[in-house]
Amino acid sequence: MEQDNIAVGLDIGTTKIVAMIGKTNEYGKIEILGIGNAKSLGVHRGVVNNITQTIQSIQQAIEEAESVSDYKIKDVVVGIAGQHIRSLHHSDYITRPNSEKVIDESDIDKLINQVHKLVMLPGEEIIHVLPQDYKVDGQPEIKEPIGMYGGRLEANFHVVVGQVSSIRNIGRCIKSAGLELSNITLEPLASSDAVLSQEEKEAGVALIDIGGGTTDLAIFKDGIIRHTAVIPFGGNVITEDIKEGCSIIEKQAELLKTKFGSAWPGENKENEIVSIPGLRGRDPKEITLKNLSKIIHARVVEIIEQVYLEIKNYGHEETKKKLIAGIVLTGGGAELKHIKQLVEYITGMDTRIGYPNEHLAGNSDIDLLSPSYATAVGLLMKGLRQKNKHKQLSSTAYTVGKEGSNDTSYGANVKEERKSIFEKWADKFREFLDNAE
Repeated sequence: MEQDNIAVGLDIGTTKIVAMIGKTNEYGKIEILGIGNAKSLGVHRGVVNNITQTIQSIQQAIEEAESVSDYKIKDVVVGIAGQHIRSLHHSDYITRPNSEKVIDESDIDKLINQVHKLVMLPGEEIIHVLPQDYKVDGQPEIKEPIGMYGGRLEANFHVVVGQVSSIRNIGRCIKSAGLELSNITLEPLASSDAVLSQEEKEAGVALIDIGGGTTDLAIFKDGIIRHTAVIPFGGNVITEDIKEGCSIIEKQAELLKTKFGSAWPGENKENEIVSIPGLRGRDPKEITLKNLSKIIHARVVEIIEQVYLEIKNYGHEETKKKLIAGIVLTGGGAELKHIKQLVEYITGMDTRIGYPNEHLAGNSDIDLLSPSYATAVGLLMKGLRQKNKHKQLSSTAYTVGKEGSNDTSYGANVKEERKSIFEKWADKFREFLDNAE
């Protein structure tokens, strides 16, 4: 199997770890070649808290995906999330030595690199620097300054920051599992690639990814990410509430939530009852579905209200910041019955469930179209795009090298210059892991 066209997305979640292998078919759709699932034992609220268990879970998911696809996995694209992620807005500028020359990518890189030198809180590191809009010599609201003349280049940035130790722990787990890290990306960005259309990103949309340990929010407007936030609650807290409220074990609580749970108590009648087998010969427990829904409803309302507070902080009520496409729910929590209606009721915004089916080939397994696989599909898409880009760059470098006799240095420059700032950060991070003991 030709390795150049195949990529692997690895979603390290709080409840499960998913390894997804895929390739792009002739129609530009993604064909899933293999998928591996493992229970995530060493991750709490998106943060690794047991290295050994996480390595074992990663290896288990990788082995399962390899046996299904008959493909040996070497490198993976990994997503990062967790309660340690925060974001901030920052403006910066550079003065160009020669305003007679047009602005090019090196000027943008110089400006972005300058933002990377911002002093963060102890133990924090900048992960993403995402330009919002530019100003050239005071002229505002420029989306693409390349090719323009100007002496002063300014930009507003959305800066995503995370705990160095948490990010390095993920890197250590990947390396110890015998894998190479080909790229890291923010999980809400990966999910957005899988479930949002470009039109929605242009119109303005809030993506809410309800995972096991955290709920991630990413707001897009005019095709650009404008706001990100991580709420430290997810589906696991709902399961915990059911476990405590009904005095049952976790496994039963999870089953109750997925099979009978609803976010809207009004849907259940008082006489609807589910019987749970007792432990070691004890009498079975009878639980009314109305009570179950009340427990779920209380916690879901709390999560949604916190997310809505972040949407308000972004300023969605301003005309320029209006989210015309409303809300898209994804992640495992989006499968909860009537959650769409509850979100619409609390926020007053149009809501839909985001399925990662648009980019997948028609013959994909029905299970893969579930919102809980959105992040894994997004990470796989990122990996395939990266492989494709490298392929194009190598052919550009080769052609340029051929035309310029023996000199291939220009091709090398093209390759270096075209690297996104995030790929450069991933390179730096890989270098750190290689040097670490």
